[in-house]
Amino acid sequence: MDSFVLDVHTHSVSSGHNTEDTVSDMIKYASHMGLKLLGISEHGPKIPHSCGLSYFRSLRLAPAKRMGISVLYGAEANIMGSGSSLDLPDDIMKHLDYCIAGMHPPCFPPKSREENTKAYIRAMENPYIRIIAHPDDEKYPVDYDRLIEAAMDFHVLLEINNSSLSPKGYRGNTKENDKAILRLCHKYRYPVILSSDSHGCASIGDFSYALTLIREVGFPQELILNRSMEAFLRFIKE
Repeated sequence: MDSFVLDVHTHSVSSGHNTEDTVSDMIKYASHMGLKLLGISEHGPKIPHSCGLSYFRSLRLAPAKRMGISVLYGAEANIMGSGSSLDLPDDIMKHLDYCIAGMHPPCFPPKSREENTKAYIRAMENPYIRIIAHPDDEKYPVDYDRLIEAAMDFHVLLEINNSSLSPKGYRGNTKENDKAILRLCHKYRYPVILSSDSHGCASIGDFSYALTLIREVGFPQELILNRSMEAFLRFIKE
């Protein structure tokens, strides 16, 4: 039986999406679900109605242990252009527990395969980025061979996003893109991270669609960092 102990791509009401769940609500739910570690990664400030810079500055004061589980406070920064631009400055990101970078249409309209690939790689070059969010998005075609090479070079995880694979997902038919990511990570024995991308409590720790795909392609369980809190923390601190 699959045993996963952490979920680090989640959003509370502070991200401005369709949820009223607070960080406390989400921690309580994650504890009830038996997780050992929950990561809160609110959207960067360029997403409409998301948090301002002061929110992220205040996270260094948040408690690391609540309701019996460990809590990490991070961000899902927005890629803003094909250069190295993100919507969170380094002086804020360096004080967060981890940072994710992702492409979202309000901040980075879809471009060519070459331009999208370059933008992802430039984001990976930032020393505070440790995860690339939903690189399977059909709207943003990329060169996955180059993406995995850059991920290994810059010590960044490619995410398998359960929300993308959901029948209700809005990133298009992402299954083949996720298969490509998994096959390359398998080939190079490079780990992946599964993420719920839960907005509110409802999907925290739910990797059901991702797991179906993982079993389909025969991806090794030992390369999934959600299995070990210690392995994940070691990876993001290296």
